[in-house]
Amino acid sequence: MRKKALSPASRRAIANQAVEKRMCSKRAACRILLVSRSSFHYRGREESGWLLALKKRIRELAYDGKRRGYRRIAQKLREEGWRVGKRRVQRLWRAMGMRLAPPRRKRRRAGTSTGLPTRAEHRGHVWTWDFIADATVRGGPIRILTILDEYTRECHVLRVERSLKSADVLEWLGKTVDEHGAPEYLRSDNGSEFIAKKVQAWLKMKAIKTIYIEPGSPWQNGYVESFHGRLRDECLNQEQFWGLKEARVIIGDFQRYYNYERGHSSLGKQSPKEYAGLYRRTVPITAPRDPAYAPVALRAPYAQAGQNPSIHGKPSTSLPTNTPGGTEK
Repeated sequence: MRKKALSPASRRAIANQAVEKRMCSKRAACRILLVSRSSFHYRGREESGWLLALKKRIRELAYDGKRRGYRRIAQKLREEGWRVGKRRVQRLWRAMGMRLAPPRRKRRRAGTSTGLPTRAEHRGHVWTWDFIADATVRGGPIRILTILDEYTRECHVLRVERSLKSADVLEWLGKTVDEHGAPEYLRSDNGSEFIAKKVQAWLKMKAIKTIYIEPGSPWQNGYVESFHGRLRDECLNQEQFWGLKEARVIIGDFQRYYNYERGHSSLGKQSPKEYAGLYRRTVPITAPRDPAYAPVALRAPYAQAGQNPSIHGKPSTSLPTNTPGGTEK
């Protein structure tokens, strides 16, 4: 065995196994595996109650149906009041064998991008829409219409149907415009549902300009393609849909989770609704604390009707609980 081929803890475990199976003596096992005698007889201290509670909470967050890595787990723990850093969560995450498979590295294109230069500069500036397909367990196809705000990454529509035609697309676009206001630009590919005459006439009546990407160039519509990747990885690949109603419920839950809870690195770890300023989250401090650490001063909660804001950085006696206002269509 080469030196430093394994960690000391791993070499000590292998030496213990060799001695327990009576393959050699303790002295020989330590000599062969390059383990010092004092290290061989070392017994670590028992884990504290705080650490056991932290590991239990990490498992609960990992198995709640959301596909999260250790970075998002660490962010969620800090929001709940745990005083942990990203590196500690990473060490525990790997020690518990919960590491996610790394995503496949995509091959970069060698050519020059031909995408249109229009970029969203404010909320409602550029919307993007597209379709993604899946199927139920019984074999029936489902088609999902996605309408996304490129600036805030808000998913306004995630409609699931067996089939979606231009009339259906126009119906849901109209509902979204009535709720959120009309965008200045609408980006899409050249699908038959998006270039239909009735759709073009309706967009012209609403003074909405269209941006069509070139055929066979999905990278020109990168925001919706990125969202579809997250939807596929965190929802569609994790669930089995037995029917259309079940698919609508599960995908609707993902839409609410995406808009109100899932943090985005490009938005400063905020959810789309938080970034848009439409929703502010306050989390009560219920997680146990490590007695070795001093209490942590948390940011003051937002004042609401009939409540006083916190003073001098100390949280108020009652923390408000905010819930999303309304249900996303």
